[in-house]
Amino acid sequence: MVLEAPGRPLVERELPTPEAGPGQVLLRVRACGVCRTDLHVVDGELEGPKLPLVPGHQVVGRSPDGRRLGVPWLGWACGECRYCAAGRENLCDRARFTGHTLDGGYAEWVVADERFCLQVPAAYDDAHAAPLLCAGLIGYRALRLAGDAERLGLYGFGSSAHIVAQVARRQGRRVFAFTRPGDEEARAFARQQGAEWAGGSDERPPEELDAAILFAPAGELVPTALRALAKGGTVVAAGIHMSDVPAFPYELLWNERSVRSVANLTRVDGREFLELAPRVPVRTEIETLPLAQANEALERLRSGRARGSLVLVPDA
Repeated sequence: MVLEAPGRPLVERELPTPEAGPGQVLLRVRACGVCRTDLHVVDGELEGPKLPLVPGHQVVGRSPDGRRLGVPWLGWACGECRYCAAGRENLCDRARFTGHTLDGGYAEWVVADERFCLQVPAAYDDAHAAPLLCAGLIGYRALRLAGDAERLGLYGFGSSAHIVAQVARRQGRRVFAFTRPGDEEARAFARQQGAEWAGGSDERPPEELDAAILFAPAGELVPTALRALAKGGTVVAAGIHMSDVPAFPYELLWNERSVRSVANLTRVDGREFLELAPRVPVRTEIETLPLAQANEALERLRSGRARGSLVLVPDA
């Protein structure tokens, strides 16, 4: 499924099977999760995609020798710049990203740099493993940057939040979930995943929060979340794209509150989280769709009609 120009639906195309170059591996795609970042790429909210482009960066595939590998968003980094040298390859200025500047997994075959592929835990089948490769990884990095917060707010309860909530509960944290106002189904889903309270994003939680993670790409939630924080609390913006943050009074930031973002992921994040997930154990709630229904999957994500994670399966 190919993006020929931003803002247009994907089109189904027959392409030659890609060839692996030096250091690369050819994978037969078994499953590819549908991520909000894919939506930002398709809708033209992320600049600089290669065109035409095969989107998708939560890829589980099989190599010709039978290995099962995961292909995440970070597809390549230079290894030489000051960020890479400091173990911060997620900030590499020359980084390349799967499904954005590299062809991704909305296809039957994908080629990836073998150094940036991840081992997929044996405890998960292909479709249930796919959301771990971005929704899980980015959520895990955001949770780490939230510090040791006991009372954790999750704004936007979708693919990432339903995974993070399980990890947070296993760590002994208390989870407070915020959904679109009036979305009772999402609130019920959040409670099933371990949230002790679930309400609309326009509501105040019953207690002050020690940290909040924003998965919803809505900038107006930054001051909303700050209002819900206790002194010294942190707001972590976990999305790669967000609408503009409105002006807010300094008093919301005072008392050592902070706002920070999460950028991409590192291979260390990937290895740590994929080792942790089976021990929690994280259970991904998924719905599978055939690859040809990629546009339908993106529209459901765009309109908020997706519970848990949507996963494209080429062989469906």
